Amino acid sequence: MTLTTVTLARPLVLPQSADCDCCAGHLLEALRARSGVAAAQLDGAQIVLQVDAEVVPAGAAEQLAREAGLRITQRYDHPVFAVEGMDCADCARTFEHALARLTGVHYAIVNFAAARLRLEYDRELTSVDAIVGLARSLGYALRPPQALGTLACSVDGMCCAVEAGVLEQALRRMPGVQQVAADPALARLSVGYDPRLLAADQIVAQVEQLGFRVAQADTPAHPHATPGRTARRAWPGEFVRSHPKNALTIVCGALIVAAWLAGLLGAPAAVATSLYVLATLTGGALVARSGWAVLRATHTLDINLLMTIAATGALLIGEYAEGAAVVFLFALGNALEGYTMDRARRSIRALMQLAPETARVLKPRAATSGQTEHPAGSDAVADRLAAPSAPEYDEVETPIAQVAVGAVIVIRPGERVPLDAQVLAGTSAVNQAPITGESMPAEKAAGAELYAGSINGEGALEARVTRPANDSTLARIIDLVETAQAQKSRTQRLIDRFATAYTPAVIGLALLVALLPPLLAGGAWALWFYRALVLLVIACPCALVISTPVSIVSAISAAARAGVLFKGGAALEAAGGLRAIAFDKTGTLTSGRPLVTDVIVPGEPAPAGAAAISRRADQPGQADDHSLSRNLPGALTSQQERVLQVAAAVERQSTHPLARAIVAAAEAYGLAIPAATEARMAGGRGVLALIDGRPALVGNRALFEGQPIPAGLDANYAELEQAGRTAMLVSYDGAFLGVLAVADQPRRESRATVAALRQLGLAHVAVLTGDAAPVAAQVGAAVAADEVRAGLLPEQKLVAIGELLGRYGSVAMVGDGINDAPALARATVGIAMGAAGSDAALETADVALMADDLGKLPFAIGLSRAARRLIIQNIAFALVVKAVFLVATLLGAATLWMAVFADTGAALIVIANGMRLLRYQPGR
Repeated sequence: MTLTTVTLARPLVLPQSADCDCCAGHLLEALRARSGVAAAQLDGAQIVLQVDAEVVPAGAAEQLAREAGLRITQRYDHPVFAVEGMDCADCARTFEHALARLTGVHYAIVNFAAARLRLEYDRELTSVDAIVGLARSLGYALRPPQALGTLACSVDGMCCAVEAGVLEQALRRMPGVQQVAADPALARLSVGYDPRLLAADQIVAQVEQLGFRVAQADTPAHPHATPGRTARRAWPGEFVRSHPKNALTIVCGALIVAAWLAGLLGAPAAVATSLYVLATLTGGALVARSGWAVLRATHTLDINLLMTIAATGALLIGEYAEGAAVVFLFALGNALEGYTMDRARRSIRALMQLAPETARVLKPRAATSGQTEHPAGSDAVADRLAAPSAPEYDEVETPIAQVAVGAVIVIRPGERVPLDAQVLAGTSAVNQAPITGESMPAEKAAGAELYAGSINGEGALEARVTRPANDSTLARIIDLVETAQAQKSRTQRLIDRFATAYTPAVIGLALLVALLPPLLAGGAWALWFYRALVLLVIACPCALVISTPVSIVSAISAAARAGVLFKGGAALEAAGGLRAIAFDKTGTLTSGRPLVTDVIVPGEPAPAGAAAISRRADQPGQADDHSLSRNLPGALTSQQERVLQVAAAVERQSTHPLARAIVAAAEAYGLAIPAATEARMAGGRGVLALIDGRPALVGNRALFEGQPIPAGLDANYAELEQAGRTAMLVSYDGAFLGVLAVADQPRRESRATVAALRQLGLAHVAVLTGDAAPVAAQVGAAVAADEVRAGLLPEQKLVAIGELLGRYGSVAMVGDGINDAPALARATVGIAMGAAGSDAALETADVALMADDLGKLPFAIGLSRAARRLIIQNIAFALVVKAVFLVATLLGAATLWMAVFADTGAALIVIANGMRLLRYQPGR
């Protein structure tokens, strides 16, 4: 049997489900069952096959995989439904679990904030009707999203949760409206409606009747581009020009100044009074109209109507200057709140303009409108880019929404990558910081993954598109960040409930203040009516309700820029209260890339420590600091070289991580690797091959069953295994040459990360792994963990997390987001490593570290704790201001203009305080 390795891009084999790990798993199972396929495995965005060339010729392997992929695509469906009737996060979780138990459903993911359901099901085992029927029995209605009309737009004038709540309540009363989500943090409105009963224009008209302005609506072709493209820097003058009602505020202020000057210059009192009344009418016209529209639509009093009543009351009792001041300060405060919130929103909207609007697509000149194929001779990318008028192909500027998966695009030096893609030709250093937060550019060559929004360096690249524009890593990050704003933290929900009761309570108190003292104690009607008007102003809870969301949106924005995604305010708040943390080992605390640690020949003792040799210390840029020991040998003996040469020759055609480590070690030492033929796997024991016609074997003891192993080598083998390494015996032509050891290495930053977490106050650090106890103990000691549990199955990790929760109350689990999904879900906060490009990691975890960088973990938890501190500060400040003015009003020490000024000032202060998180730096 002659084994040949064939590597295929996932989009080539699974063009409609390239990003679905479940479909990739189905494909691997199908391929492994085919005659002539010795092995099939997933390697990132590639399918790697080992085929028997005598049964499956190299040219037939791709066709075999394509046919299998087509059958998988036809069998498994991935619908997305809008969910109606889901009103709580716990309900969503229960619904998700019920669907996952349905025969034929492989996974079900319910997004509560977006009211969406994504799932995969087997068409041979169940159907859409069965899924819809199950949902109906649980009290939910499912409909394809395209059956609903969708309006997504930016709304000027929505600055706090109170206004957002009023807007949502009013729109829900419209016939045909199914879903409403108003996000004051991003000034975004999303409405799902039945187009048979309602039109988008009617929704826009209702929004504008309520005193808001629809600034822009997203287009289906590029849903994330519009806000980012058209949003300009909100400099004060430009901000005023872009908000028409602010012009009335300026006129109102000018009339107040004119009235004051008239009184100062000795003009008749009627002149100043007329100017004050005119100022009140000018500044209050739109306020009164908004308040009246809200009252009609929702039957509730909002802040606009409260301010209208206060200003009107002031005019009725002759306090003309106060009435004008109330209107002006309220309008000015709204304008300033809008301006400062726009500054916070820009940090999120900056994500939306990372990817360019067009891509350069290579198309054959003879068929520029047909299916794009990768041009022959793609290795000559630099020559083609130097002469773009070459006759075979044209570069066609195409809107990214129209670029199909599989198309070949060109990225010139210095340009942003327009779409997720896989490099076909060219080399370059690409700055991925906008997506992953990595500080250093990543080297990209053929086969490497590119993320939309990253910045190409000095080399030109050709790449094949792997995801459509609306499903790129960048698009999914934007969706997650926007959705995160809608998922309120526990504190925010408590504040919203408090504010809901607070406003009517203070209005009721104002009525009592206006009526009881004059009726029961003979107080002056004008005096107590005035104090009641002050209480109406204080009834506005804006500073209180905005205290939490502005801090959360700032923190989520700062984290996203650093390559850390929080899945909502609840996750952000929970991460700030962690007391313990548990780590998966492989790929989390360790690099997940094994290295050769020992090469031992007969007659040599096993070293006391591991001598990692997979990189030469004297080769610049190749030293590996995260080896188990720093004793890197400068050279090998001739006997050691022979062991490594034979092992590398046998393992060269294998894609197993241990085989790659052996080949990499030989190449790092510059060894000539001989050719091996007839390589074949000995399931679970090792590999056999012929070198110069003589047998060569590399494997464990079981591979050499029945052969006497030299006593010294056997003892060395046992010592290496006891030390937690994977040991392999090497023989050639019937003689044992030596023993190799390979081990996964702790990350360079693992120990420093654990130390930094302890400084942040985490009391306990645990390692939970399915690996053997000696390996786990060694890694645990290397990172200074408090507890190590080895040999755990996924359900046992779940139990371990439960025990930690019982002891510490709040526990994080850090893993890869797929194998550790049960433990991630059980932990207070689930944190996924290296989530860029991984749907499963982005969906399952509460927090996703986009880059494979453990060092981001202390930043994420430190940011969460800073956010908790600022939220507490903001809430305390807002409550103290309200309490002080309630008392001052009852004692007669507060005036209308002071109350408005304090309310607006408090709102601006909590906004500014929350926005400090945009500039968060660890240790500050």
